[in-house]
Amino acid sequence: MPVISVEAINERVKKESAFIPKLIEEIEKVIVGQKYLIERLLVGLLANGHILIEGVPGLAKTMSVKVLAQAINTKFQRLQFTPDLLPADLIGTLIYNPKDGTFTTKKGPIFANIILADEINRAPAKVQSALLEAMQERQVTIGENTFKLDEPFLVLATQNPIEHEGTYPLPEAQVDRFMLKLKVGYPTKEEELKIMKRMAATDKRISVSTVIGPEDIVKARKVVDDIYMDERIEKYIVDIVFATRDPKSYKLNELVPLIQYGASPRASIYLTVAAKAYAFLQGRGYVVPQDVKTIGMDILRHRVIVSYEAEAEDKTSEDIVKTVFEEVKVP
Repeated sequence: MPVISVEAINERVKKESAFIPKLIEEIEKVIVGQKYLIERLLVGLLANGHILIEGVPGLAKTMSVKVLAQAINTKFQRLQFTPDLLPADLIGTLIYNPKDGTFTTKKGPIFANIILADEINRAPAKVQSALLEAMQERQVTIGENTFKLDEPFLVLATQNPIEHEGTYPLPEAQVDRFMLKLKVGYPTKEEELKIMKRMAATDKRISVSTVIGPEDIVKARKVVDDIYMDERIEKYIVDIVFATRDPKSYKLNELVPLIQYGASPRASIYLTVAAKAYAFLQGRGYVVPQDVKTIGMDILRHRVIVSYEAEAEDKTSEDIVKTVFEEVKVP
């Protein structure tokens, strides 16, 4: 790719990403701290990938998603997943009309732009697979009719790590469909104080202005696709993913007994797209290795399956991913 093209895309990105600071500022009117969560939500939105968020209750997971939907002027639906939920409650159903013997389609809440699947691990497998089909195909079948879902379409699912009673853990193959898995932690002391001052009121509504619309997101995604990535960075991404599958080839012998399954090819695809989206957030028209490193953990933590030996040694997939990033040569 000639240098001029990189410069041209750089200029284009600078122009097209001008809304990002304003959007973050609008979200931060309501959300204190949580810079990591806000950035990753925007990466998911720009990279057209779904997000799984894990964190204890009360960390503003739902609030962040709701505020984001307001700021980008999209239709938002929050779905509380429960053990008695049915697929029809999610995607819709056919209603019989006895007068003329016909069926009419009643669309479900999945027909929105941003879906928050709260406590996804509380719903039975049937409901989870109905949601995952919509995520993968971006369409829903009700009876004999297939309906396309509106763009942008983003599913953010939350998981509560502390309560396991009455939960149906998501199978690994289904978790793989989420581009990012985020782990949200507690705020700092200073942030908690700010939260308390801002939110400790009986009426805590804070108005959020619309910064951009859905069509701007679709336009920004086209720019993200054009962001330049050097061949050496592409090879670096493949090396990272292959190091989780065949650590021996990368002289990571200590990881061999700890990994049951390495990352799937989705990891390479998502690492590429998410690194470009992250570069867009920084207002850059090209990807640097640090972009891959910054976003890498969120893409790989749920794709590396640890062995029983790793569990016995108290090693998590995060420890393995960390080692891979430390040891694999950076271009």
